[in-house]
Amino acid sequence: MASVATAPPAGKRPASGGREGEQMVITPLGAGSEVGRSCVHMSFKGRTVLFDCGIHPAYSGMAALPYFDEIDPSAIDVLLVTHFHLDHAASLPYFLEKTTFKGRVFMTHATKAIYRLLLSDYVKVSKVSVEDMLFDEQDIIRSMDKIEVIDFHQTLEVNGIRFWCYTAGHVLGAAMFMVDIAGVRILYTGDYSREEDRHLKAAETPQFSPDICIIESTYGVQQHQPRHVREKRFTDAIHNTVSQGGRVLIPAYALGRAQELLLILDEYWSNHPELHKIPIYYASPLAKKCMAVYQTYINSMNERIRNQFAQSNPFHFKHIEPLNSIDNFHDVGPSVVMASPGSLQSGLSRQLFDKWCTDKKNTCVIPGFAVEGSLVKTIINEPREVTLANGLTAPLHMQIFYISFSAHADFPQTSGFLDELRPPNIILVHGEANEMGRLKQKLITQFDGTNTKIVSPKNCQSVEMYFSSEKMAKIIGRLAEKVPEVEEPVSGLLVKKGFTYQIMAPEDLRVYTQLSTSNITQRIAVPYSGSFEVIKYRLKQIYESVEPATEDPNVPTLIVHERVTICLDSESHVTLHWSSDPLSDMVSDSVVAMVLNIGRKGPKVVPVEEVAKTEEETEKVAHKVVYALMVSLFGDVKVAEEGMLVISMDGNVARLDRRSGDVECENAELKERVGTAFRRIQGAMRPIPLSVD
Repeated sequence: MASVATAPPAGKRPASGGREGEQMVITPLGAGSEVGRSCVHMSFKGRTVLFDCGIHPAYSGMAALPYFDEIDPSAIDVLLVTHFHLDHAASLPYFLEKTTFKGRVFMTHATKAIYRLLLSDYVKVSKVSVEDMLFDEQDIIRSMDKIEVIDFHQTLEVNGIRFWCYTAGHVLGAAMFMVDIAGVRILYTGDYSREEDRHLKAAETPQFSPDICIIESTYGVQQHQPRHVREKRFTDAIHNTVSQGGRVLIPAYALGRAQELLLILDEYWSNHPELHKIPIYYASPLAKKCMAVYQTYINSMNERIRNQFAQSNPFHFKHIEPLNSIDNFHDVGPSVVMASPGSLQSGLSRQLFDKWCTDKKNTCVIPGFAVEGSLVKTIINEPREVTLANGLTAPLHMQIFYISFSAHADFPQTSGFLDELRPPNIILVHGEANEMGRLKQKLITQFDGTNTKIVSPKNCQSVEMYFSSEKMAKIIGRLAEKVPEVEEPVSGLLVKKGFTYQIMAPEDLRVYTQLSTSNITQRIAVPYSGSFEVIKYRLKQIYESVEPATEDPNVPTLIVHERVTICLDSESHVTLHWSSDPLSDMVSDSVVAMVLNIGRKGPKVVPVEEVAKTEEETEKVAHKVVYALMVSLFGDVKVAEEGMLVISMDGNVARLDRRSGDVECENAELKERVGTAFRRIQGAMRPIPLSVD
């Protein structure tokens, strides 16, 4: 991977001195200077998170995937999917079923429900060979079993990685994820919109600033028209076309913006009786299932829809009919057809486009973002000719209107969002290179003087940041009831969970953790057939506290230091028992050793005939003993003439007369040490004889 090393982060935990501290590496595997196949890899402190797992709508087969070959899927702890759009979630079945990934996957409830429908439809409408199919229906079903759900604002923890999510607007169930690893927070926005529309809430603003914000830059420095202006342009273009007998094609993905546009059309048709005879079709095999999902999650939508739902179902459209396939479509007279997919790459929308594009009375209204490389992006520039799905070319005479209802943040939304959060590090993703570059320059100007770092990496280009973290332990439970004085020691159990440390009393362990304390009572029988009074006598010589027990007067029992109990259970052995801990184990070991030592038989005394030694022989033995002991004490000892010993130590020399004990040495300290040592040796060898009167 390429690498872009940023300057030390300007957050509340910057690493001092440049590249010191723990390294965080963030790498876009997709959506780096492009729109499509969103996938961002992040690693920090031995933990790895993958954000989103999409495909590129303009490509097919393996070419549409993120650059998974740049990473080790088995090392990923958590995969977080922000929403159900194909460019954020469609490579998930492939990644879960055909790589070595073993981590956990999370998305919101609504995202999981729609993910299943949308990907099944994607498999059906994809016009690729079997070899190029990334996954099939069975892969999707198996992936559903591995996906876990998370509620908005619910905090979860996996292997020390804490994360929770906020409402992102954009589409039903879309989420922004905040991840906390060892106190360093990363916000990944995914696709978001701060503008409330007809059915969705606006994106939330987190209550605290992250250290890093990975944010979409889809619209760069562009500014959306006001919603009412866009709605009027949308309905005017459709009304004018059908009034002149033309047909209107609205390419849109089955879920997301489609529901917003259907609400607009149904309301407009209701207010214009002259249009009631002109049909509107929602051409998607998922039409009925989509509506069922939206009705299920009505409480996740904004207040306007919830209030309307209390009176009638806003998604029960009066003027819109479902259309499952082009075979059921009677193409007679003017009509409005909303068909998927929004890219016009395949499916019903492509079939209708190929059929209608040559008639100047017809209109194509493009309501979403046009991805680079797709047919939608091509026709926005209104070329004279287009290539049809069968490979032939045809003239493009139909009118093209690009009226974006794409629920992505524009520059005022992005600028305001970042201004409120003030993250010290901003990473731009999910934007075409030119738009992203312009946005980066404008943000650099906006945050000039704030030491904010802004980067826009390309795919597989790593951003390195360094954070130094301080280890802090929180005191909780009964230990926290009293505030300790300065330098007052606090005694308790230090519990580590992930990257957090807590100090608590052993009694609180069960309350604040999933751990609990337990006592181990050890019991051992030691062979012993002597008197118990001997044991008592020996114990009192060793230990300060040896007390008799009063539980059973018939069984002699002693308690050593209130820890180890020793009793004479029978004539052949004594029994020790104690509650295991380091100190009690040490006391019990010493008691066992003492009892075994008492019970051991002493050496037998064998009389030997004493051999008489001459005084000269005795003196030689004494000299050898003195020499050996002096060597053990001083090291460098040599025998000189006339029974003198020469002792060298630290450059000083002392001469010892073994007969008289006189010492000659210039160093007074060494002289004193040698003289004292010799006298003690002599005292041990020749004790003072008993005087006899």
